[in-house]
Amino acid sequence: MNLEAKKILIGITGSIAAYKIAHLTRLLVKEKAEVRIVMTTASQTFITPLTLATLSKNPVLSQFEADQTGVWNNHVELGLWADLILIAPASANTLAKMAHGICDSLLLATYLSARCPVMLAPAMDLDMFLHPATQQNLQILQSFGHKIIEPETGELASGLFGKGRMAEPEQIIEILSNFFAKKAILEGKKVLLTAGPTREALDPVRFISNHSSGKMGYALAEALAEAGAKVCLVSGAVNLKPQHSNIELIKVVSAQEMYESVIQNIDNQDIIIHAAAVADYTPSQVSDTKIKKNEATFVLELTKTQDIAAEVGKRLHKNQLHVGFALETNNEIQNAQGKLERKNFDLIVLNSLQDAGAGFGHDTNKITLIDKKGIFPFELKSKTELAAELVSILAEKWKEKNT
Repeated sequence: MNLEAKKILIGITGSIAAYKIAHLTRLLVKEKAEVRIVMTTASQTFITPLTLATLSKNPVLSQFEADQTGVWNNHVELGLWADLILIAPASANTLAKMAHGICDSLLLATYLSARCPVMLAPAMDLDMFLHPATQQNLQILQSFGHKIIEPETGELASGLFGKGRMAEPEQIIEILSNFFAKKAILEGKKVLLTAGPTREALDPVRFISNHSSGKMGYALAEALAEAGAKVCLVSGAVNLKPQHSNIELIKVVSAQEMYESVIQNIDNQDIIIHAAAVADYTPSQVSDTKIKKNEATFVLELTKTQDIAAEVGKRLHKNQLHVGFALETNNEIQNAQGKLERKNFDLIVLNSLQDAGAGFGHDTNKITLIDKKGIFPFELKSKTELAAELVSILAEKWKEKNT
């Protein structure tokens, strides 16, 4: 375990799963972590502050004023103290307030004051969890860079069966331990990463593009930055913003702009990752004015774009790790293996559109890793979880290549 001397601030909200925090607190203290707890008023219906204060060996806070004495419980100090904030259980109500900056409790004021990483362990009935409002709030919180500890599927307090059970304390302990173990595995490394789609203009109004949302690339950028890397993110047009201060964003539109930005920045990089969905072809001519619908047919001539990954593969220094992504619809393994050779990749991350929940637009992904040693399939997971796993693999790959 890697929790000794780590400062963990647990925020408990109104859910029956709050009873699990007694066991979680005991496990953290056993691992020699320092634990402080902030509770919402609703959470105290399910477990008493006295129980948690006894287990954590620290006073449990819930109000801005301590014991009606006029002493202020400083939410700013609490937020700055923590190495990590864990909201567990995280109710639908609290998730909504966090996503929209509502600050009506000591816990929410502490959250808004914090500078450390935040993890959320949702717990609620299955229909509440699957409701579009809850799912949208979770997406917003993930876009802030927060990690969602996925709830489990099982019997719920309502008597229904489905997804919504808070993760078990032992699983949360493992996640926290892995997080702190991985936090600096790429310290000092420089990573160039492409993400999102490119747009190839037809005229001032229209363009050719694809369905890439950039979610996988941005999740990977955040995970790389969390692991200590300095990330140069070359991104096409997406509705996402990088959160971590270790990420430098270079915005591009076309495949040519992405090519130029990548080539200008590859020399000093330790790892180069091509996660963008780059157009293979671009219009041979771009109209200066909007093309009018005058004819029954319209012939469009396309020209090949520069192959960014292949060009980088020719220019690599011997110590640079070169990683590609491939999205395929058929003959997936063979096509990906061909790209591995042609573009001088050390590793390729394969997506198949045949896999439900994988590819463009989803918050989940199912990948297969391919290198010269073999083929390694992964189960369907959230893109955030996959990004964290990929970072560990990339760190090992870089180490192998440089020893």
